[in-house]
Amino acid sequence: MKSNNGKVYIVGAGPGDPELISVKGLNVLKRADCVLYDFLSAPELLEHAKESAEKICVGKADGLHLKEQDETNSLLYEKSLIHKTVVRLKGGDPFIFSRGSEEAKYLREKKVDHEVIPGITSAIAGPESFGIPLTIKNKIQSVAIVTGRKKDKNAEIDAPDAGTLVYLMAVANIKNVVKALKKSGRKENIPCAFIEKATRKDTRIVRGTIGTIEEKVKKEKVKPPAVLVVGEAVGCEEK
Repeated sequence: MKSNNGKVYIVGAGPGDPELISVKGLNVLKRADCVLYDFLSAPELLEHAKESAEKICVGKADGLHLKEQDETNSLLYEKSLIHKTVVRLKGGDPFIFSRGSEEAKYLREKKVDHEVIPGITSAIAGPESFGIPLTIKNKIQSVAIVTGRKKDKNAEIDAPDAGTLVYLMAVANIKNVVKALKKSGRKENIPCAFIEKATRKDTRIVRGTIGTIEEKVKKEKVKPPAVLVVGEAVGCEEK
């Protein structure tokens, strides 16, 4: 292998709609010599990469890991030794409940030139795509983005004091999320909604309340990726 003179770009691909990637991210993708992508990045984006570009799926989904994180880190380093421009294409934003910060740290330790290009997270784009405002002037003045799943399955889910809560990765663990919401003192009639496949053509919204959303998830067969929005913002949509 030749000496390292390549650069790695950790690019946020956006929430699902391929047009929601940033101009900078798209321009980098177009000139990439190698692209490492995951399941949550829109597959249509790969059409913008050069035909000659090496394309490697390193995706993760529930129960399926094509590459473990250590393998992905090593691949980024190895490809930077071979290629001038390497793109790590990640769904949403690289640093919002993602392993992008670990990848950046690994590259920094390996003295690999790299840059993070932010992306639009589904935590914001999902609600907005259905007209749900996460904040409203003089009414809802705070928002928290929370994980709905922790490595320790017995660990308590957080329900911080914020006007609007947005949970990612909450579908399979909705029972514990609801338990945390109730424990925080929130009333059962507070509205909430799951937004499935945010910004994609087959997106949909499933509405309920803290008291009904667990049953709604089962009845409507909500599948990940889906974003859960909790608070009075749900119902304040632009009609």
